[in-house]
Amino acid sequence: MILAQNHQQQLSGNKYWIIVLSALLLSACSPKTRPVAKKPEPIKEVEKIEKPAEKFKQANISLLAPFRLNEIKLKAATKADVEKAAMAIDFYQGFKLGVDSAALLGQNFKLKVYDTQDNNSQLSSLIDNGGLVGSNLIVGPVFPDGLKYMTNYSISRNIPIVNPLAATQPSEFANPNLISIVNNIDLHAEKIGNYISKNYNPATTVIVLINPKGANDEVFAKPLRTYFANTKKPFTFQEYASVFTLETRIVKGKQYVIMVSSSDKKFVIPTLDKLMKLKKTGLNTSLFGHPDWIKQNYNTDQLQALNTIISSSYKVDYTRAEVNKFIKKYRLLFNFEPGEYAFKGFDIGYYFGRLFSIYGEDYLKHLTKENYKGLHNSFHFIHDHELGYINTSLMLLRYKNFALNIVE
Repeated sequence: MILAQNHQQQLSGNKYWIIVLSALLLSACSPKTRPVAKKPEPIKEVEKIEKPAEKFKQANISLLAPFRLNEIKLKAATKADVEKAAMAIDFYQGFKLGVDSAALLGQNFKLKVYDTQDNNSQLSSLIDNGGLVGSNLIVGPVFPDGLKYMTNYSISRNIPIVNPLAATQPSEFANPNLISIVNNIDLHAEKIGNYISKNYNPATTVIVLINPKGANDEVFAKPLRTYFANTKKPFTFQEYASVFTLETRIVKGKQYVIMVSSSDKKFVIPTLDKLMKLKKTGLNTSLFGHPDWIKQNYNTDQLQALNTIISSSYKVDYTRAEVNKFIKKYRLLFNFEPGEYAFKGFDIGYYFGRLFSIYGEDYLKHLTKENYKGLHNSFHFIHDHELGYINTSLMLLRYKNFALNIVE
């Protein structure tokens, strides 16, 4: 059974019930007695039969998302008003389809959906009125401030809470019950570092970090720098504020692996232009870009010529039958094309719904054992006693043939 609540508003859904009845039949027989003197037999101890554990009948999931319905007046709504809620609606619709699909495995679900309005006072009211009581899993809020606000409630009630969209470091929440879906930037740096260490020869390779040293640039630069400072392989490591500084330090005959820590288009575009000029003069180079490049538009010819690789936690493969099946179903139900957040929502809804269907209330014990290749994301969780469960599944994508192809 799937219920959705927004100020107690109910949405329709499928209902799946499993009722298991067990009966223990006991029979007793009274022996006949005869007036014959006989030594009494010792009393036999009656075997104790334990009552079977009650089957987990229903998974209670609470979804907290910023629909901001309080700000939208449908009759007078502008496109901007609707777009504010589009992400939450897209995610919810994908999530519900995921849970519906998991319900086909035989589990019964109760899904409550709340509009957080991206406001902590709304979360406070939700906690005070007991709306989350009995939840086996809370998904959301989707923004870091809301997740931080929910930390005490999650810990005090020992309820797992999913961070579905924010790439924030788990250490910022300090919640042992947190389940982090999106890979943090340190994991991206480690993925790139491991690939370089495995595929390049330290004797002939120079590792260069291009870091303009802005606050946002340093977020990615720091873990990259740390990785190569601690690696056991003796790479030559250099760091420059721009490729224009690098130009005067190039050593002929060396392989240059260049990592750019910035996603500022005003910086990246001239960087790519300059690297192309250096390549034409004979520079042997491979380029590793910022993870955000996957959402930005750069010259594809340049990216391919520079052997560019970026790390990513997601990629939709439209040749897969499962992907096209989801798209058709989404179109049929909602008359829209599924966006990025619909895919994310489906993967999260189906993954956790499947765990509930197989393991019931013990689903958390199997989180680190159950890997998942989804429509959009893949999951491989590790567990930290202080930081909770962290998804470490990442891929590397290379620009080739005017497409992003999986390298690893």
